[in-house]
Amino acid sequence: MKTKALLLLSVALFFDTISHAEPIKAGIIGIDAHANSWTKIINNPEATGELADITIVAAYPGGSPDIPQSMELLEKAREPMIAAGVEMVDSIATLIQKVDVVMVLSLDGRPHLEQAKPVFEAGKTLFIDKPIAGTLADAIRIFRLGKKHEVPVFTSSSLRFAEGALNIHKDPRLGEIVGAEVYSPCKTEPHHPDFFWYGIHGVEPLFTIMGTGCESVTRIQTEGTDVAVGIWKGGRVGSFRGIREGQRGYGATVFGTKGVVQGGGFDGYEPLIVEIVKFFKTGKPPVSEADTLEIFAFMEAADESKRQGGKPVTLESVMEKALAEVDAE
Repeated sequence: MKTKALLLLSVALFFDTISHAEPIKAGIIGIDAHANSWTKIINNPEATGELADITIVAAYPGGSPDIPQSMELLEKAREPMIAAGVEMVDSIATLIQKVDVVMVLSLDGRPHLEQAKPVFEAGKTLFIDKPIAGTLADAIRIFRLGKKHEVPVFTSSSLRFAEGALNIHKDPRLGEIVGAEVYSPCKTEPHHPDFFWYGIHGVEPLFTIMGTGCESVTRIQTEGTDVAVGIWKGGRVGSFRGIREGQRGYGATVFGTKGVVQGGGFDGYEPLIVEIVKFFKTGKPPVSEADTLEIFAFMEAADESKRQGGKPVTLESVMEKALAEVDAE
């Protein structure tokens, strides 16, 4: 009886320790995009489940002076984040000393590589918000650095984790997926490839629904609209419609062997944040490097198709060009 009592006491103490474990201390690099919105969700005193297992404790403001939107959002976010208990620090080095994990949330993809370097060197698990980088080559560099330092990293648009994209293949009305048309707003920014800036919110759900295996892209563009059509292995067709004029929104039409089903959509930031917390706990990315690089190759191929007047461009060709650039260093 004494042994059984000691065993029960040990089990009770074990679960008591788990229930009183300190939340993961997270730091943010770049407060000019989703930082304030995410902090409200994560640092909410009434947060439950995975969201209760993390807290934002510090942030490095960052900001890109050559993008006016970046500086405007940064200033709007600063005081609310401080009020939510987030310490503003003056360097990434200082941030790293105060946190367990890091989220790079800078609006601008161009500095993400340099912002990620010290995080990798410090061995801190890292999430990078979309776009992971300003070029496909820099995206490759980031993943290589993660491998070099044995630090897990992933990136994703929140649209990937909308129920209508993530689990549409389970809809019994659909059958096997043979194609999809996904749409989203598609604002552009002169310092980034066109779809990197906002169109990624439609391109990533397209790949979530269709899977990988896209071989080529053909793109047409008008002032208010983009259409990029991808050909997948086996002849499946998936397209992205980027909207700049008219009614904007997020959604998809998915074509199957049994029926046609509406999907896609936006379910808020929480589904993605939950996945990020799980990632920080396990070190297992919910989106693979291969998936991400194919998405970014699709977007760069779409830009190349535009430059060539709408000719088809293979993903293999833009990937080879980016790898040659990185390997030449």
